[in-house]
Amino acid sequence: MKAKITIREVAKAAGVAVGTASRALNRSGRVSEHAIAAVDRAARELGYTPDAVAQSMRTRSTGVVGLLVSDLANPLYARIITAVESRLLTAGYALLVASTHNDGLREKTLVDLFRRRRVDGLILGPCQVEAPAYLDLLAADGPVVALDRDFQGDNAGVHVDHHHGALQATRYLLNLGHTRIALMTPGSVLRPGRERIAGYRDAFAERGLQPEAKLIRAEKSAMDFAFSEALSLLGSPCAPTAFLCLGTRILSGVLQALRHSGRTAPDDVSVVSIGDTDLSQLFSPAITSLTWDLEAVGTAVAELLLRRLDRSVPLEPERILLTTQMVLRESCGPLARAVARRPTPRRIRTA
Repeated sequence: MKAKITIREVAKAAGVAVGTASRALNRSGRVSEHAIAAVDRAARELGYTPDAVAQSMRTRSTGVVGLLVSDLANPLYARIITAVESRLLTAGYALLVASTHNDGLREKTLVDLFRRRRVDGLILGPCQVEAPAYLDLLAADGPVVALDRDFQGDNAGVHVDHHHGALQATRYLLNLGHTRIALMTPGSVLRPGRERIAGYRDAFAERGLQPEAKLIRAEKSAMDFAFSEALSLLGSPCAPTAFLCLGTRILSGVLQALRHSGRTAPDDVSVVSIGDTDLSQLFSPAITSLTWDLEAVGTAVAELLLRRLDRSVPLEPERILLTTQMVLRESCGPLARAVARRPTPRRIRTA
C-alpha cells in the first residue's frame, strides 16, 4: 500500500518551511502569493490530500452542514435539497441529510448525532410540533436556519407564503362556483398546514361563507389518510365538488378515491394540487397546481446559513418569504358541470 504523502514532503518539494506550507494550504496567516503557488503545485504533483480531522481541529470547522426534513421521498423536498447542496458546494461545504418522519424525538436524536459529528450548521424543516425555543437552544451552539418552520429572536429562516397560496387556490375554486371544497393537508399544527387552513378559511370569509369543518382533513401522516378520507367524503350525502390537496401522496390518494368512486376530474370533481410535481404534470387530465420556486427556497436557505457561518457578520433576525402562483391546467371545471354529472344513487330492490 502506498504511503500517504505528508505535508513535510509537500513543503520540501515546494522549497518552504512546514509552517509556510500549512498556511499556504489553509489560506491562513501571512504567506506570499509565490509560496502559495509553489505549495499548490507541489501538492498537486505529489497527490497530497489534507487530513480532514486534523484540519477541522485547526480551523474549528468540518466543512459539513446538517439538514433535516420530514420525508426524503417527497419530491418537493428533493428539489430543495438539491439546490441547498449545490449552493453549499460552491462555498466548500458538504451536506449531510436525514429524515425525521415528522417525529420530534427522532429529530432530537438526529440533531444530537449531527452535533457529535461536529457539523458547522443546521437546517431544520417542519417536524411534529413547532417549538421556536428549541431553535434558540440549538442556535446557542452553532448556526441554525429554519426551513418553513416557526422561529423567533435572532434566528433566521425561509418561509413559503402558504397562506396566500391557499387563499389564491380557494378563491379560484369559489369563482368556479364550488363551495363544497375539501382541503387535504398533513397537520394543522405545523406552519405549512396551519397557514393553508387559515388561507382557505379566509377565502370563504371574504364572501361571507364558512366552510364545513368536516371538509378540512388535516392528519399527521400523508401516507395513511388520503385515500380513506377522500373516499369517505365522496360517499357522504353532500360530497365535495372540489379537492385542494397536497401533492404527491395526498394527491395520489385523492385521485385513487375518485377512480374508486367512479368519478373523474374535471367533469365530476375539480382538483387542485398544492405543489407542482411530476404526478400533477403527467396525470391525465393534467392537474391545476399551486406552485412555488423550490430551487429558490433551497438557495435562500443555503445563503442564510452561509451568512451565519461568517463570524464577521453580526447576527440579526432574517426572514425570507417566497410567493406562490397558480398553474392552470385541465383538472378544474365549473360547478354546473359537476352537478349535471353527479352520480345517481343506486336503488336496492327488495323482495
